Amino acid sequence: MAKKNERGISRRDFVKVAGAGALAGIGTTFLFPERAWAQQKTLKIIQWSHFVPAYDKEWFDTVFTKEWGQKHNTNVVVDHIAIGEINARAAAEVSAQKGHDLIMFLSPPAAYEKQAIDHSEIYQEVERKHGKPIQLAVKSTLNPKTKKYFAFSDSYVPDPGNWRKDLWSAAGYPKGPDTYDELLDGARKIRKQTGNPCGIGLSQELDTNMAMRALLWSFGGSEQDEHGNVVINSKATIEALKYMRSLFKDAETPEVFTWDPSANNRAMLAGKASFVENAISITREAEVKHMDIGKQIMISHALKGPAARLASEHVMSCYVIWHFAENKEGAKQFLVDFVDHFHDAFKASAFYNFPCFPSTVPNLKDEIANDPKAEPPDKYKVLTDVLDWATNVGHPGYATAAVDEVFNTFVIPTMFAKVARDEMTPENAASAAEKEVKRIFDKWKNA
Repeated sequence: MAKKNERGISRRDFVKVAGAGALAGIGTTFLFPERAWAQQKTLKIIQWSHFVPAYDKEWFDTVFTKEWGQKHNTNVVVDHIAIGEINARAAAEVSAQKGHDLIMFLSPPAAYEKQAIDHSEIYQEVERKHGKPIQLAVKSTLNPKTKKYFAFSDSYVPDPGNWRKDLWSAAGYPKGPDTYDELLDGARKIRKQTGNPCGIGLSQELDTNMAMRALLWSFGGSEQDEHGNVVINSKATIEALKYMRSLFKDAETPEVFTWDPSANNRAMLAGKASFVENAISITREAEVKHMDIGKQIMISHALKGPAARLASEHVMSCYVIWHFAENKEGAKQFLVDFVDHFHDAFKASAFYNFPCFPSTVPNLKDEIANDPKAEPPDKYKVLTDVLDWATNVGHPGYATAAVDEVFNTFVIPTMFAKVARDEMTPENAASAAEKEVKRIFDKWKNA
């Protein structure tokens, strides 16, 4: 055992701390190793495993958090977990009232408002430096009743269409589908001509949750109105259900009922699917792996329906600082500094993460319109107007705790799946969904 001096630090530990300080160029650590040892803090973060691996491996873990930790004399511990594990981990930490200081959700976690600090001061500080956030961020993290920000959003991920140029050109749509009518017509032809199915999910997972909301909103339906009243049982919802039943019957396969969040990625990259709704993770993976199929996969706007052209964000980055966090101040500072470096995050994500504070990426349109990694270089130019068609979970209202539960219990995907399988008529499915949504909204009516 190494001998300790009178103040409790061993010679071995002294050498370690002094050496680390010298390497990092931190003079105070070298001169006062015992003080630095005692004062060093820890910041524990749960971060999803990014769909663009280089974001974690080459920037967030190895550059930004390392440099931030050195600057703030903090040991930053990042635990990466898969998408499907986030909610379970959050529930476990809340139950134990102990865990990480900062947790990143991929959809608005309004149900955890009472377990979270008010993130207003973070928004205020970032706004002071970078201007106002987009409304998508505000409506995804603010409770309009309590005026509390239950989370902080730095970024969102667009959810465009991904389509095969060769297949759609042969079907008479060289620019791909622009409307839901064109999707149905073209996907039918492609399935008949080549056997390649359309790949819009109907399972209980994130991508289906987003795709079914895009369809619902574009037909004029929604789970709630702008005032938070339940309106899902509507003529527009029934028409959207009828549409999805036709698309499944004529152009899809039963695989979509059991898909996980990356199943549509795999189907498209394997050359099986003609169209999917997903982020640009599909095309980026093809580029990184130099896959020939990547040259055929194009990006499109959200599809236009009878009422609108709308899609949810693919994921909404929502950071939460628990009220039981041990390092609240460090977590707040981390988020403020993270936004200061968001342009680096944008580049490291390969244009996957879009800014909630637009001034942090002032040349976004030019950057995504001239991408040397893409083929053609302007493949991602279509995303320059994403805020014209991207909206929040809970549209046209806010992402409330009730909406959060509806989202995470997959009420809307279940409604669509039951109709596609002929287990319920569109009218009965809309009625059943209305009862469930009302039950959930009543549960949270005082929240």
